[in-house]
Amino acid sequence: MAKVGIIMGSDSDLGVMKKAADMLDEFGIEYEMTIISAHRMPDIFYDYASKAEERGIEVIIAGAGGAAHLPGMCAALFDLPVIGVPIHTKSVGGVDSLYSIVQMPSGIPVATVAIDGAANAGILAAKILSVSDMKLREKLKAYKQGLKEKVSQKAEKLQKVGCDEYIKSM
Repeated sequence: MAKVGIIMGSDSDLGVMKKAADMLDEFGIEYEMTIISAHRMPDIFYDYASKAEERGIEVIIAGAGGAAHLPGMCAALFDLPVIGVPIHTKSVGGVDSLYSIVQMPSGIPVATVAIDGAANAGILAAKILSVSDMKLREKLKAYKQGLKEKVSQKAEKLQKVGCDEYIKSM
């Protein structure tokens, strides 16, 4: 049964939101993914968000650009954590999306990641779920250790080959 719902307002957001799915796949977390618009299909959106918990969803990751109402509306209808992913927009670079998501009224919080930060949204969803899942928590610790090792390897390579050669190999 899916534990995370990944939703987006448009298929143009799919390239960004796939990064959340990739992270959930890495941690072995089941998810469902769909395109849903709070503005263009409010009845279907309302049904999705208000019944998500009944379907076993424990966290919703909602990506949205522009006015970016999708994450906030999810938080208004869904009693468990919602993570908003502001999507980069052509007009103002996603700052509009970021402000729309992060400026929620008191009582309706939405955790918000960086513009196009869906990978971090996937990791944050895993961290939320790991509160009650020790195996998942161990996977997260291993992932973090892997990040540390990658940076250490890069530092070692830089010291060994020097700046110019390192840049050429990138």
